Amino acid sequence: MSHLSHIEGFVIRDGKLFFSGCDTVALARDFGTPLWVLSEDLVREKCKKYCDSFRSHTSKFSVAYAGKAFLTTGFCGLLKSEEMGLDVCSAGELHTAKAAGFNMDRVLFHGNNKTRMEISLALRFGVGRFVVDNLHELSLVNQLAKEANLVQPIFFRVTPGITTHTHHYVQTGHLDTKFGFGIDNGQAEEAIRVSAGLQNVKLVGLHCHIGSQLFDLSSFKAAIHIVLEFMAKLREFFPKQGLELDLGGGLGVRYTSEDYPPPIEEYVDTLYMTTQSKTKELGMEMPFLWVEPGRSIVAPAGITLYTVGAIKEIPGIRTFLSVDGSMADHPRTALYGSIYCAVLANKVSEASPDDILAVFCTGAYHYSMSSNYNRLPRPAVVGLSKGKPRLLVRPETFEDLLRHDENPSLERGLETANRGNF
Repeated sequence: MSHLSHIEGFVIRDGKLFFSGCDTVALARDFGTPLWVLSEDLVREKCKKYCDSFRSHTSKFSVAYAGKAFLTTGFCGLLKSEEMGLDVCSAGELHTAKAAGFNMDRVLFHGNNKTRMEISLALRFGVGRFVVDNLHELSLVNQLAKEANLVQPIFFRVTPGITTHTHHYVQTGHLDTKFGFGIDNGQAEEAIRVSAGLQNVKLVGLHCHIGSQLFDLSSFKAAIHIVLEFMAKLREFFPKQGLELDLGGGLGVRYTSEDYPPPIEEYVDTLYMTTQSKTKELGMEMPFLWVEPGRSIVAPAGITLYTVGAIKEIPGIRTFLSVDGSMADHPRTALYGSIYCAVLANKVSEASPDDILAVFCTGAYHYSMSSNYNRLPRPAVVGLSKGKPRLLVRPETFEDLLRHDENPSLERGLETANRGNF
């Protein structure tokens, strides 16, 4: 088990895996497999680490969980109880937060192609900040806010021109990206000057997000320096008091024992101290800070349980162990080549059919990126709190798969058959 020394929340008792105080074999028996399991206790622990780390420096901060990583109405309730903010990027995520009674003033609305419907909905719901990505969106937000008789606070998403050491699919801070306004190419300055002439948006700060699954804090430091220097250059366009800076997310997690992300506390300390030092150097007010962690809060809190099926040995090459899951419920390996740690949950020995396999660190971007590929129903999501399970998402049924199907040819055939009976 030495290869699992980095995994949080699990112990082995009597040869069985317990996660967050619960017997995983019993969970598989009671709820079926595949099964997504989420430790609400670990999620709360991560939320507290972020908030307490900021609180040791300042009261001017908000930790906005990135809903794209994992979001349900029940999970929104957990975030609300931990006094977290929320980052959403679609009408669906927005509806989920609203249905859960989330405080809309603590919601940031992202997205590089927000539709009129989404913008209108967010304005009606009273979203706290729009993170504006392009001039087309800026014009739409101003127009629709005017129609709603509102002045909407906004951030501009800017790209500082930093290439990070991560998978190229999740690099977002370099200039050749679909996200945000480039600083070096003058687009960010143009957007700021345009916004100054608009009546129904209010620029309160800037946002940058340089990438995901990052371990090197120097990239965050460099981004902070670039963005603050840019803000200082155009300081007349920003509030003299109440300035805000959103540093996005991106802190990595330990999928394997070879991953070494910095602790949350070190990450927060670095963001705060770098911002404080640079604003002092530039003669600026220390801004209200936002961060948007997702993966680092929920990924380590999740495991997925599978039942082992066929075991196929290719002599001299490898052994294939098949389970009752697929890329429909575990998409990241197929999409990004992601590597995970796994262990048998019901015994400490060689695998056999009907064993239970636990895959670790699956809390982020598994449920949220799942699909019905191969016409498979999505599994259930079970939350664990103080050693007790509760259903967060019911498992889909075959009826759910057919619920939205239309079959006009079948209906015409039935009509013809019925006419023939008269």
